[in-house]
Amino acid sequence: MGLADLHQCLALRERGAERHPLDRALLLAAAAVPEIAWADRPLGARDAALLTLRCEWFGPAFEAQVACPACGEALTFTLDLNDFAQRAPRDEAPVTVGAARFRRPTSRDLAALVNAVDVDAAAQRLLERLALDGVRAWSAEERTAIEAALDAADPLAHVTLDLACTYCAHPWSAPLDIAASLWDEFAAQADRLLDDVHLLAGAYGWSESEILALPPARRQRYIERVLS
Repeated sequence: MGLADLHQCLALRERGAERHPLDRALLLAAAAVPEIAWADRPLGARDAALLTLRCEWFGPAFEAQVACPACGEALTFTLDLNDFAQRAPRDEAPVTVGAARFRRPTSRDLAALVNAVDVDAAAQRLLERLALDGVRAWSAEERTAIEAALDAADPLAHVTLDLACTYCAHPWSAPLDIAASLWDEFAAQADRLLDDVHLLAGAYGWSESEILALPPARRQRYIERVLS
């Protein structure tokens, strides 16, 4: 699905409006490649598809803003998402740690843990879902080693940015949620389109379909006239 298909964009925005972020990620992935069952694919494969979709819709330059946790100053920087797309895993083979094998976590695995309260119990439950050679109680040290191996095998599943404040030089790491960022951008674009429809419908009495059928440049010229 492309952003040029305005009716589908608005429909997707409505479908995801009240959904959990995991569901929104799957809606976007299905918009990119509808024939794949994304809920059962590794998180890195899903987010690689979302990166491709984001570059198609908005280009590879991504402007982000974060607040320094030390001094509170707002930092703005631009990322080239093509650099992250290159981290996509080449295969989906099981990950071996010692004598045990684990598959890579999927959106369905995370959905099963959405209501978990205890972090350690949730980590144990996740490994139980991923284990391919039987289940046992893993120690905290073993869990750390397994999680590190899974992260190394699927680097897009947990993307972190190493940052340093330009004001106070404080260094820290911040997560980059590819799916949530894309949804926010897409939803903002769809909401702006609804604002355009509302404005032109009120000014000219046109229907939504008539307004969406206008070429974008002509629609913008009508908007400029209404606002002038």
